[in-house]
Amino acid sequence: MANGLRFKTARDLFTACPAIARDMGTLPTEQNSIAFCRVLLAGRVPEEAITFCAYLLPERAGVWWAHECLSHLTDLFDGTDQELLAHVRDWVSEPDNPRHRAVLSTAAATPSPVGWIALAAVWPDDGSATATMMAPALQPFPAAHAVNAGILAGLARVALADRFAVLSAFVEMGIQMAEIEALRQSADAY
Repeated sequence: MANGLRFKTARDLFTACPAIARDMGTLPTEQNSIAFCRVLLAGRVPEEAITFCAYLLPERAGVWWAHECLSHLTDLFDGTDQELLAHVRDWVSEPDNPRHRAVLSTAAATPSPVGWIALAAVWPDDGSATATMMAPALQPFPAAHAVNAGILAGLARVALADRFAVLSAFVEMGIQMAEIEALRQSADAY
């Protein structure tokens, strides 16, 4: 399955998305992306596997993955964040719906893990006028940066004793989602 991924190797991903090097300390290898991600998970800084998945997934799939990860942590969020998580779900279903975009644009300023995911959903990365109005410090970062920040911020709320198990489950979910995206894209090609 790894052959159908958008980025066959870790180096391919780092070449296509140089911003990942600002979020990770581990250097890329020629390993296939899934194997590299699993090495990260077993490594000294397993959180880098979350970062790698955030960049490996296409943006909309990355937002969905983040939604799914944070949905497993809803008991750690207040009612506002839970409501915002529902809006992220709605956006994934209809990303072009202006109503969803408006709600998430307002919510993207929320300082919480779910706020980061909302930001990822509305992150302007197309060179639009909105992108140029964004704070200069944020402009060079892709939506994957916000997905990564949201998931890691949510993970930081998990009890230390449970954190690695939750992190591992999130990474496996990200890997499965990358494989599903690869299948979907190969089916679309035919």
